[in-house]
Amino acid sequence: MLDFVLKNGKIVDGTGNPWFIGDVGVKDGIIVKIGRIDQSSRSTIDVQKQVICPGFIDGHCHSDLMILDQPLSEIKLQQGVTTEVVGNCGIGPAPFFTKNGTLLQEYIEPILGKWNENWSWTTMNEYMNVLAAANASANVATYVPHGALRIAVMGFEKRTANKQELQHMKDLLEEGMRAGAIGLSIGLLYAPGSYTTKEELAELCGVLPKYNGILSTHIRGEGKNLLPSIKEVIWIAEKGGISLHISHLKAAGKGNWGKIDSALEIIEDARARGMDVTCDVYPYTAGSTSLTTLLPPWALEGGIRKTLERLKDSSVRVQIKEELKEEQEMWDNLVCSTGWENVLISSLTSEKNRHLEGKHIKEISAMQGKDPVDCAMDLLIEEEGKIAIVYFHMSDQEVNKVMRWEKSLIASDSLACQTGKPHPRLYGTFPRVFAKYVRQERLLSLEEAVRKVTSFPVQRFKLGKRGLLVPGYKADIVVFNPDNITDKATYQEPAQYPEGISYVYVNGVKTTEHKKHTHAREGNLIVSHTCCAH
Repeated sequence: MLDFVLKNGKIVDGTGNPWFIGDVGVKDGIIVKIGRIDQSSRSTIDVQKQVICPGFIDGHCHSDLMILDQPLSEIKLQQGVTTEVVGNCGIGPAPFFTKNGTLLQEYIEPILGKWNENWSWTTMNEYMNVLAAANASANVATYVPHGALRIAVMGFEKRTANKQELQHMKDLLEEGMRAGAIGLSIGLLYAPGSYTTKEELAELCGVLPKYNGILSTHIRGEGKNLLPSIKEVIWIAEKGGISLHISHLKAAGKGNWGKIDSALEIIEDARARGMDVTCDVYPYTAGSTSLTTLLPPWALEGGIRKTLERLKDSSVRVQIKEELKEEQEMWDNLVCSTGWENVLISSLTSEKNRHLEGKHIKEISAMQGKDPVDCAMDLLIEEEGKIAIVYFHMSDQEVNKVMRWEKSLIASDSLACQTGKPHPRLYGTFPRVFAKYVRQERLLSLEEAVRKVTSFPVQRFKLGKRGLLVPGYKADIVVFNPDNITDKATYQEPAQYPEGISYVYVNGVKTTEHKKHTHAREGNLIVSHTCCAH
């Protein structure tokens, strides 16, 4: 007897092939039959020609601590997400060594949020054991984050690693890969990742081939330096003979719009000579990060506390102001390319400044009668550096171009900050794809959109037997109404769940039904198939 059957659905199996009407039968968490099913089952649901498809994979997000704090994973499950991939952009909570522990916690908090429980782990293996023990409602896989590696070994020192330090990082990376991490993520826009040379990274990546690990990268520059930044990471991956995935590909800042064609051409050229390169994209024209990211990289040396000390020095402020006035050769000046009028404060920690959430820096500076740079720096001091921002810097046309590109998958890049006004992608990414890009604009077919959020990320990140509706695969399943699925999250009111998703199953267990969580917690920690640590 089957556990349940979903009948009369519009089956979109994740391959990209045309949909067909049929049933899906599940037993013991595994899909066992597709087509017309007459077998008896404990439960049968007539979905009345709604879409039945694999559970969505959020292949780039920052839920590393949110999964521990909120193991019901409701924000993502309400969108149909059954698996999250964390440890992105070089940002993550492990390895965590007491010596530089405070530096790491202060570094990740604006992106990953704050977890007030005891950080009981040191290594990646120990952190992954904690993830597994959380018994979350959704599945999770993780990278080894380079920023955390470097902080563990070198803190925030702005220099090249010596031979012993590099070997220590390689040992830590190997430990994480043995534990089942899917690869290494780097964030070259962020200090201390930005202090790392391509030669040092190529040496570190020498660990990955043994474990068939992938290199995922937030490139060094997405604005003026977009093209050389793409060439840099391709060089690193080519040197190591490894697969490369470029995170949230974009051309940032109006002056750089038009570069996406050249960026895609560089990637296509690399693929033509045998390199395995792909990218992801989110369906919005605004990004999100921490306010400190807008400062010159040298100002971040030593960690947040050292940065705040510098911001109190009037001579340092003069230097920062001068550098932020014009584009730089060695780093992307996001202030110059984006403009303070497009930098929105999304999350603050103090009640005193909470009224500023949802306002852009230029507006706040006018209210306070200050220069925008002084306004930003004063806020950073008052908030101890813990400020999340949303910044509007992309072209609709270029987002569409990357969305359509067959080598791009779709992910949220959602930060875990839920206070204030987080980027609406935290609550709305996946329904938005089907509402805006499939139903309204017809930029993507239904089948192609499903492929980009199911089988493609599963294949890319080696997530095992899921992402397709075929017998023998994990029964991670979403049922949604293609006529009314829609995101409701906005920039001013982001904390709104979407509409149109009827059922979400994780490993064969019904986890949400018509927006109600069943409190099932059947998610698994997904580990690389090259190891058996978990």
